[in-house]
Amino acid sequence: MADFRVRVSTEAFGAGTWDKVSVSIVGTREESPPLPLDNLGKEFTAGAEEDFQVTLPKDVGQVLLLRVHKAPPALPLLGPLAPDAWFCRWFQLTPPRGGPLLFPCYQWLEGAGSLVLQEGTAKVSRADHHPLLQQQRQEELQARQEMYQWKAYNPGWPHCLDKRTVKDLDLNIKYSTAKNANFYLQAGSAFAEMKIKGLLDRKGLWRSLNEMKRIFNFRKTPAAEHAFEHWQEDAFFASQFLNGLNPVLIRRCHYLPKNFPVTDAMVASVLGPGTSLQAELEKGSLFLVDHGILSGIHTNVINGKPQFSAAPMTLLYQSPGCGPLLPLAIQLSQSPGPNSPIFLPTDDKWDWLLAKTWVRNAEFSFHEALTHLLHSHLLPEVFTLATLRQLPHCHPLFKLLIPHTRYTLHINMLARELLIVPGQVVDRSTGIGIEGFSELIQRNMKQLNYSLLCLPEDIRTRGVEDIPGYYYRDDGMQIWDAVERFVSEIIGIYYPSDESVQDDRELQAWVREIFSKGFLNQESSGIPSSLETREALVQYVTMVIFNCSAKHAAVSAGQFDACAWMPNLPPSMQLPPPTSKGLATREGFIATLPPVNATCDVILALWLLSKEPGDRRPLGTYPDEHFTEEAPRRSIATFQSHLAQISRAIQERNRGLVLPYTYLDPPLIENSVSI
Repeated sequence: MADFRVRVSTEAFGAGTWDKVSVSIVGTREESPPLPLDNLGKEFTAGAEEDFQVTLPKDVGQVLLLRVHKAPPALPLLGPLAPDAWFCRWFQLTPPRGGPLLFPCYQWLEGAGSLVLQEGTAKVSRADHHPLLQQQRQEELQARQEMYQWKAYNPGWPHCLDKRTVKDLDLNIKYSTAKNANFYLQAGSAFAEMKIKGLLDRKGLWRSLNEMKRIFNFRKTPAAEHAFEHWQEDAFFASQFLNGLNPVLIRRCHYLPKNFPVTDAMVASVLGPGTSLQAELEKGSLFLVDHGILSGIHTNVINGKPQFSAAPMTLLYQSPGCGPLLPLAIQLSQSPGPNSPIFLPTDDKWDWLLAKTWVRNAEFSFHEALTHLLHSHLLPEVFTLATLRQLPHCHPLFKLLIPHTRYTLHINMLARELLIVPGQVVDRSTGIGIEGFSELIQRNMKQLNYSLLCLPEDIRTRGVEDIPGYYYRDDGMQIWDAVERFVSEIIGIYYPSDESVQDDRELQAWVREIFSKGFLNQESSGIPSSLETREALVQYVTMVIFNCSAKHAAVSAGQFDACAWMPNLPPSMQLPPPTSKGLATREGFIATLPPVNATCDVILALWLLSKEPGDRRPLGTYPDEHFTEEAPRRSIATFQSHLAQISRAIQERNRGLVLPYTYLDPPLIENSVSI
């Protein structure tokens, strides 16, 4: 007989259970019978750490696994009660001889059943030599693959979780009770405010820009107020390509596209004397934003009225020294000609403002369908599902990545219920609607490439390494570097050579599933279908973590800031793009903007999607201690220290900015896509 001490930690906030818990200790010789964890009074209360003494009838040998059993208690005459859920953080098992063994759990046990845990040391498959440990890894993955299955949501889209509604999700991937309550409380209060003002039911035009100020008082922020004050200014218009909600399109222009015939005479007033377009192209001071992917896209019908879209090209000029980035020319289609004039800053005020507003509408459509939905929600869902299906709990990459998947499946399921379905906000109130979103995603999936997802390569590819005042680039590169160093240290601990990467069949299955289910086996994407070196693995894992955290924060947190003053980011346009100059007026400008109800519908949705509903875990915060060894814990502490230094530098810089760039300040970045 042998006495073991068992210490159990239960999560706080409604995670305790009345159910009876027992453990079986699996060793190299045999498995013990279930050993009840039972003290006087109630066990497993929320937030508690409790000790139990258990006696094994026989020596089981070296401990390999801990099997946890949970069943509802039985009451006299009434029989067993309905089981309740329990969130266990960890078990610590202390044998008669030797030190304690820690078994991380960090999972909900929802009903009656059992769960098998390995001791906490992270191990790739080849390091689990005992047949029982190999069997446990395989059985765990089989169970997860049964629970989390793929489906094709739309043709040409990345695949997603095969569940119908949020109610079908298990507790391990659902919002916490607190987060869920906050989400619906925020949504309900914002909806009620709009409803009381009667704005969601008004299908007509805005009467004036002054009338729009009524809604602008809806929960405005300093950044939204800045947009309201400066939205007509050329410098602010251009700055949003660098630090707005879609800072990923601007690229250095080395030659003018043939279908964008800008001439020296057109831009002389901005460039000034003694230079030319060719000279500025050679200097590298011209930049292009091309929304060509929107050409011919499906458009929506709102309130029974057809909407319109454009596929503009915008030429920008970086003035000498520390001068601002400025727009030089805008063409609202991809086909030049008499019906597609090139609009210039020297044009009539309303002609030029209307052209810029069409570009901002294109930014809305491109951002919401591609930068935000596809790149920052659908792809992180692929990373999340593949992690759950292909990496067992004890795998070092599972331990590294699981904090960066928290709540992603829940928020994406909500999007499929409340945003991108018939009758909901994308269908009701955006200019290209669900069909346009779907068509854009299908087009972009054929163009998507690995370099777009890797920030350093993306910056180099677009040629924007040295454009001044590009804080998305500056802060993003610092965070990419911090994540890459952290990942490199973790990979160095568990993968001693390139061969160890090649031989990890679970890792290779994870990469292969992301390639097939997320990128639809498109070799032209450059997305790896296997990894051969430690260097390639470090880049790949860094890409996953960055896109699931910092990239999402950069393109999501500023949505309300950009759209609160709707003319700065109109979700729809009710009149077609102008085909000649000199006809725009204040009245025509207002008539082109979306109707009142669509405006308010989108502002409400983007306010909700810009605001984390509590229960936050900022980047680098890992309260669930999946890693138990000293080496990865040191790496985590170093990573957190590095992020704190980055934050201090960002805050110091922001003190000197008229409009601080806060979206990539590490304490404001969520670990995962969770809103």
